[in-house]
Amino acid sequence: MAIARRPLLTATAAGTLLCALWFVPSANATDDAAGGAPSRPAGASSEDEAAGRALAETGTGVDTTVYLIGGTAFLGIGAGFVTYSTRRTAALSSIAGRA
Repeated sequence: MAIARRPLLTATAAGTLLCALWFVPSANATDDAAGGAPSRPAGASSEDEAAGRALAETGTGVDTTVYLIGGTAFLGIGAGFVTYSTRRTAALSSIAGRA
């Protein structure tokens, strides 16, 4: 009885990813003791509030260029690996078909 290993590995990887994501905290957490009102972050001061800086605010004063370049590079490398794997598999199957 032959067992297909690839679907089992894919299901295991997907299950592991879902279990890992289970522990990611939600972005809409509130302080129940304050009646549902969001509490002030531990490191926030009155100066931060006066300047309008909030915990979830993004893009203010943070240079994200490096992250965009890095993400694009990793995406390109991943696409290259997929292309290489696909072409290699096709080449190996054509060689095996001739023998």
